[in-house]
Amino acid sequence: MPLPPAVDAPREVYATPTLKEISWYADGPEGTRPLVLLHSINAAPSVFEMKPLFEHYRAERRVYAPDLPGFGFSDRSDRPYSPALYAEAINAFLADVVKEPADVVAFSLSSEFAARACLAAPQRFTSLALLSPTGFSDRRLPSGSVGNALHRVFTLPGLGSGLYSLLTKRGGIRFFLRQSYVGEPPDELIDYAYATSHQPGAMHAPYRFLSGQLFTRNAVESLYAKLTLPVLVIYDKDANVTFDLLPGVLESHANWHATKVEPTLGIPQWERPTRTIAALDEFWRTVEARAGADAG
Repeated sequence: MPLPPAVDAPREVYATPTLKEISWYADGPEGTRPLVLLHSINAAPSVFEMKPLFEHYRAERRVYAPDLPGFGFSDRSDRPYSPALYAEAINAFLADVVKEPADVVAFSLSSEFAARACLAAPQRFTSLALLSPTGFSDRRLPSGSVGNALHRVFTLPGLGSGLYSLLTKRGGIRFFLRQSYVGEPPDELIDYAYATSHQPGAMHAPYRFLSGQLFTRNAVESLYAKLTLPVLVIYDKDANVTFDLLPGVLESHANWHATKVEPTLGIPQWERPTRTIAALDEFWRTVEARAGADAG
C-alpha cells in the first residue's frame, strides 16, 4: 500500500554507524529555537499523530518530526527494538540533525524514551513536554521473562501476523481510537494509521510493544524523577494509562508542571489542539522567562 507523507513538508533520511535509516520531516524558519515532535509507540503510530502541532508551529519555529525506528519511512527491519535503541535514536537525531538544544514534545510511550535520552545528554534539551505520558501508573509491568515469552508467541509463524492483521484492520483501528478520543476520531487519523501499518516489516516494532518490552520498569524512579530540566505534562483521562504517581512527582520536583486539558482521552493534540497549544506556549514562556532571569 502506498504511504503518503505524514505532513506536507520536506522529508530527508539519515543514518549513523549504529542506527539504520531514520526518516524525518522539517519545516519552519531557520534561526528559531528548534522544536522536536516525537510520535507515540503502538500498533500503528506515525508522525501523523503530531500533525496538528507540526502544522501550527512551523509558521513560527523550526519544527522537526522524525519517524522513530520501526515506523513510517524509517527502517522497519526485524531487530531487537528496545528503550535504549529509541533513546539512542532521539539523541543521535538531536546531535546530527537538529544540532542545537531543542524543546522536545513526546507523546505517550515516547515520553519514557525522551526522558532516557535527556538523562544521557541533557545538553541537547531545552525543555521537555509530555503528552499523556506512560510510566505514571502504580500497576506493575510484566517481568522480562514474561515479555520474552509473549514476544516468542507473537512471532510464531502465522499467529503473530494474524494478530497484527486483526489489530490493524480499519475496524480495529477505529475501535482503539474511539477508546482514546472524545467523540468520533477523524477519518484521516484512521486512514493514515491503516496505511502505515500495512508497510513491509510494519509488525516488527509493534511486537516488542505488545509484549511489553518497550516499557521501563519503575519509570518514575529510574527516569522521570532524575530529570532536572523544565518538564510539562499535558493529560486528562486515558484508556491505556493512569497518572496515579504524577501528583507525587509534581509535589516533590519544582521543575515539573502539569496542565489538565479536558475533556480528552489520550490524544490531546488532536482532541483539543487549541488548549494543548495554549498550554505549551505558556510553559515555554515560563521557561524563557526563567532562563532570562538566570542569565541576568
